[in-house]
Amino acid sequence: MSLLTQNPSTPNPRAHSHGGPVVPDQSRAERTRSFDPADFAVPTGREEDWRFTPVADLHSLLGGESTGGALTREESLPEGVTTSVITSEQARELGAPEPADRAAVLASSASDGVLHLQVPADADVSAPVHLRLSGDGGTAYGHVLVTVGRFARATVVVEHTGDARYSELLSVVTGDGSDLTLVSTQEWADSAQHLAQHDVVVGRDARVRHIAVTLGGGVVRLSTNATYAGPGASFEGLGVYFADSGQHLEHRLFVDHEAPHCTSNVEYKGALQGETARTVWVGDVLIRAAAEGTDTYELNRNLVLTDGARADSVPNLEIETGEIAGAGHASTTGRLDAQHLFYLQSRGIPVEEARQLVVRGFFASTIGRIGVPEVTERIMGAIEAELAGADLSSLAPADAS
Repeated sequence: MSLLTQNPSTPNPRAHSHGGPVVPDQSRAERTRSFDPADFAVPTGREEDWRFTPVADLHSLLGGESTGGALTREESLPEGVTTSVITSEQARELGAPEPADRAAVLASSASDGVLHLQVPADADVSAPVHLRLSGDGGTAYGHVLVTVGRFARATVVVEHTGDARYSELLSVVTGDGSDLTLVSTQEWADSAQHLAQHDVVVGRDARVRHIAVTLGGGVVRLSTNATYAGPGASFEGLGVYFADSGQHLEHRLFVDHEAPHCTSNVEYKGALQGETARTVWVGDVLIRAAAEGTDTYELNRNLVLTDGARADSVPNLEIETGEIAGAGHASTTGRLDAQHLFYLQSRGIPVEEARQLVVRGFFASTIGRIGVPEVTERIMGAIEAELAGADLSSLAPADAS
């Protein structure tokens, strides 16, 4: 029984779900990357990378204005994990990739040093590492570098709360054979703006799980880029988002398969309620000619709970070699399945409660994979709060026909 009824859209000529070379109009690999702000013009909204984003509302962040704002930082560091402030040049020497858009390059150039969170080689960190960032209403820029040594294992949770206009560059470099789970939560106030680029470099035979949870903020745009430093590496990108009226929540992913015999799996789920709720998901996967044996899949599912909400979903798969293990994608946007609701009602569950149960179940499988109990419980509590205030009466009635 399907949870969603699919809303078909015009096929994207760049999107393919099977092997065979693909020659797009412009390769995803051709976009500019640089540490020099002069290499990125202020976006107008007509650019492919910015056409979904409300750039007119982001003039202070994209213009590089500073109002002296700063984020309060709290840390919870298990034994062996350290933080220090280093220069941008030192971050580059440690492998931090170049920024890929204007917001990210300003986060790098305007930040007051780079916060370096280091997990040493061979460390097995059982307790989660917590980095809590809270805004005070000003405009701020920040660059965080997370390095994980060879054969180390850790979970890092980066939490964003409060009110701010914040541009963030988060660079992650993992050593060979390491295992990292990185959770980023966006639970901002309704007036906050957050532009972020998360760059993940996965070491040889390493495993990285990147999890994005976005529930708050007026405008949030999170771009996650994954690359591979050697064969045998694995990247998993998971995401959960819930947009209310007036919110614009945008998630972009680029998985660049440039090393052979690597895997990637992306799964993002979102819900929307309210007349002006807006979400955007763009998933780009590039399999280069040298990346033989690649196995990749990406999935985006959106649940529209009220009239007037809009979800854009754009998966793109670019393949330069036919020697792959597998490649595909799927995208669905729709309302609750009427048969599913009827099934619950036929067992005595009131219609309103049935609708809420379906929405909870929609998110539960992804949230349960976060692996950090206190974060999982808090996020499920926030989803419950969203549903408690939702008017789901406009959804399609439960009908078995």
